[in-house]
Amino acid sequence: MLPTTNSNGALASRDAARHTAGAKRYKYLRRLLHFRQMDFEFALWQMLYLFTSPQRVYRNFQYRKQTKDQWARDDPAFLVLLSIWLCVSTIGFGLVLEMGVVETLKLLLWVVFVDCIGVGLLISTIMWVVTNRYLLKQPSRNFDVEWGYAFDVHLNAFYPLLVILHFLQLFFINHLVMISSDWFLGYFVGNTLWLIAIGYYLYITFLGYNALPFLKNTVVLLYPFALLGLLYILSISLGWNFTRGLCSFYKYRVM
Repeated sequence: MLPTTNSNGALASRDAARHTAGAKRYKYLRRLLHFRQMDFEFALWQMLYLFTSPQRVYRNFQYRKQTKDQWARDDPAFLVLLSIWLCVSTIGFGLVLEMGVVETLKLLLWVVFVDCIGVGLLISTIMWVVTNRYLLKQPSRNFDVEWGYAFDVHLNAFYPLLVILHFLQLFFINHLVMISSDWFLGYFVGNTLWLIAIGYYLYITFLGYNALPFLKNTVVLLYPFALLGLLYILSISLGWNFTRGLCSFYKYRVM
């Protein structure tokens, strides 16, 4: 019996090591260098359903937990496609704002490394700390929110926001002369796009944490909708133009 016990103990140790945060992170980063191992078709499916039925995306996260014992993605295909979307849409912004090649490159670096990665890491870390400290039903090492999952929730919520504000909005900035004007219709269309984009972000974030069975009171993540609605009404009443502000900010960055 002693050899069997030692063997089982060794297997258990290796299995535990395989599921540590460091091991998961190493596996994820290693797959970034192997495009053939990425499932881009599945990542595209997730991007589609984040607009039409985001609950289905998070049901897949639950399935991953059952089969691979982790909530976070182990395939970086979604991150790669999101990065491509971000680069293409940022170049589109540079063209619409009539920036030069150097200015567009600067804007691209700002958007990718600061707006997407930097802000994403900050938001994910804050949500990771808040959910583990205040929203756990029973604080335990066996039940906690993975940082990687918090980052995935941010990426899921960021994608619709990116498509709406960095792609769809491009067609209104100059060609229809709405968002860049002082007309009511201009800032109404622009601010409504912001309302929809940020609303998507908040809702998909809520769905992500609500899918975790060991969290409680996740409805509090919907409370910012009240502030969002108030800010939207104020912006329309006072004639604030969020898109004009974004364009001015982008131009200021690359000066």
